[in-house]
Amino acid sequence: MPDQFLDQFDKFPDFVWDCILAGIAIVIGLILKFVLSLLLRKKPKDGRPPFSVARSILARLGQPFSYFLPLLTFNFLLPLMKVKSNFYPALNKTVEILLVISFASVLIGSVKVFEDYVYHTFDIEKADNLKERKIRTQLQFIRRLAVSLIIILAACVILLSFNNLRKLGAGLLTGVGVGGIIIGFAAQKSLGNFLAGFQIAFTQPLRIDDVLVVEGEWGRVEEITLTYVVLRIWDQRRLILPINYFVEKPFQNWTRNSADILGTVFLYLDYSVPLDELRKELTRLLEKDPLWDKRTNVLQVTNTSEKTLEVRALMSAASSGDAFDLRCNIREGLIKYITGNYPESLPVNRAVLKESVQDLADAK
Repeated sequence: MPDQFLDQFDKFPDFVWDCILAGIAIVIGLILKFVLSLLLRKKPKDGRPPFSVARSILARLGQPFSYFLPLLTFNFLLPLMKVKSNFYPALNKTVEILLVISFASVLIGSVKVFEDYVYHTFDIEKADNLKERKIRTQLQFIRRLAVSLIIILAACVILLSFNNLRKLGAGLLTGVGVGGIIIGFAAQKSLGNFLAGFQIAFTQPLRIDDVLVVEGEWGRVEEITLTYVVLRIWDQRRLILPINYFVEKPFQNWTRNSADILGTVFLYLDYSVPLDELRKELTRLLEKDPLWDKRTNVLQVTNTSEKTLEVRALMSAASSGDAFDLRCNIREGLIKYITGNYPESLPVNRAVLKESVQDLADAK
């Protein structure tokens, strides 16, 4: 009975037989992907975090597996196909190339799954996120480097599968010295940026979400690539700088070791201002403000001129953003307090007019 069944298939034309095998390969590949999806697709339990490795695998590897599994099955069934001998090598080579490309896409998706897991584990949304920003900065560089290596290796595997290209490569080795010098001069900036990116990723003068002052602009590090850094300015603008800028030029990093920072408020007041009362008001304003982290509370006279006192209020906050808002709140509160209670202590210009008795008599 099985022999009769096989004999029926042998009666099919070669083209139809090949199409049937191709269809079987596609169906088997899609069935395998569907089974894997069912195994990974579980309903989230109550209280389960919004991230799971299974959902990340489905999102990152779903489409690559849609191509890889049917191609892999088709590659196994290829010897059973009744392809003409002069056409078989080209078909086999095409399947090999597509299989390499699809496998490379699977590897890239796997790297992204690992990145999703690390991003979830090291969340930078919390207040004290120094370790998380350090890990994420290194991860971004490693991810880009890994993806670049996968693409380069896949391209090398494809090119080296052609005998003609192997011979061409052997011939090019004789001129590798001169070619290396030319490429070195042509790509010195790109190579410099790459080495700068490697240095920044592991020595970390800056990290993701660090607060920097660069070129007179205050902003946070939004993205670090292999060639440039994106700084998100406080007013939503983006400042894009080459990555070697941060190796060659000085810049301010307000969150290098910790995010907490000191803030200052300067007031210029008359000499008659009651400093003790002003210190009490500063303490009262800070204690009722949730942005104050209770580390620093100082009011000092830092300078004098012929007309005013320079009074500095020093306070602390957990981050630079909180410090800015806290400074605004305290500045406004102190001005309201002085205006309402000691208006004469605001800066004034004094003029003394003296008139003689004779001038007054003449005026009458």
